[in-house]
Amino acid sequence: MSHAPTSLQSALIRQTRCLFGNETPSFAIHWGARMLHSRLLNYVDEVARTGSIRKAADRLNVAASAISRQILALETQLGTPIFQRLPKKLILTAAGEVLIGHVRQTLKELTRTQIKIEELKGLRRGEITVAMMSGLASNLVPSTVKEFRAANPRVKLNLTLFNTGAEIQLAVANGEADLGIGFDFGKDSSLKVLARGVGRLGAVMAPNHPLAKRTSIRLSDCTDYPLVIADSTSAIRPYLDTAFARVAIDLQPAIETNSIEIMRHAVILNDGITFLTPFDVESERRAGRLTYVTIRELAHDTQALMLIGHVRGTSAIASVLAEMLKAMIRDVAE
Repeated sequence: MSHAPTSLQSALIRQTRCLFGNETPSFAIHWGARMLHSRLLNYVDEVARTGSIRKAADRLNVAASAISRQILALETQLGTPIFQRLPKKLILTAAGEVLIGHVRQTLKELTRTQIKIEELKGLRRGEITVAMMSGLASNLVPSTVKEFRAANPRVKLNLTLFNTGAEIQLAVANGEADLGIGFDFGKDSSLKVLARGVGRLGAVMAPNHPLAKRTSIRLSDCTDYPLVIADSTSAIRPYLDTAFARVAIDLQPAIETNSIEIMRHAVILNDGITFLTPFDVESERRAGRLTYVTIRELAHDTQALMLIGHVRGTSAIASVLAEMLKAMIRDVAE
């Protein structure tokens, strides 16, 4: 049974004809449309997530003008705008909201199709080493690992924990790890950033905590409760020291630790408060074990969760895992 093309598919085919000319061979239309389809969907998705063509261009490593041109062409061919242009932000129109559901579902289907193609190419064996910070190992990464293992049961995964971002970068640069995932990595000419998502530091506490129902709080609200604080070796601590000093509050931790697991469990078990990003507590928030509340003084203090690889590239099977980790970061990032 044949199906009429959707407006989006028709628009993409018209874009392909513009590239190849009116007398386009059928294979060129289909393959060209697929290539444009994947690229354009990523453009639309990233602009919708970031609210900015410039930010989307930075994340996708393409020219902002290319994204703008493709989106304008799509809007023209669809006959309606998909983004409302505000002075400082782009937001989806009603038509854009309808479209984004199709976009994200199609991107998931493309990932699943890529996995099937890799299976046919015999890339479902091998070994991958991922270097990461300990907090990620017990929170965000396990769900992605579970999904990857279900599709790749014969691939061995080595998940190696490190205390600092510098150690993770060194492991990837030296070839000890295929991929690295952690926060606020510095620049390194031997490495490339595969994905980046930003999370804002906030207060984390048990759902029954007296402050848990508030939409936002101040640092001064937190000092009446036991504070569980990251120690000086953590990437979080400099942000906290600066924020408390700014409001002239003497930081007095009840517990100081380099373990995000201890920070999470300590506040689950008592009326304490810790300071983490949504990345650090994603699974606990979904399960209803922890609550994240924004802090006004930390509104501009963010951490960047980054996925890195070697500049020379990595194995095909590691690239499949990298795509899944990229999707995870996109889904959780602000």
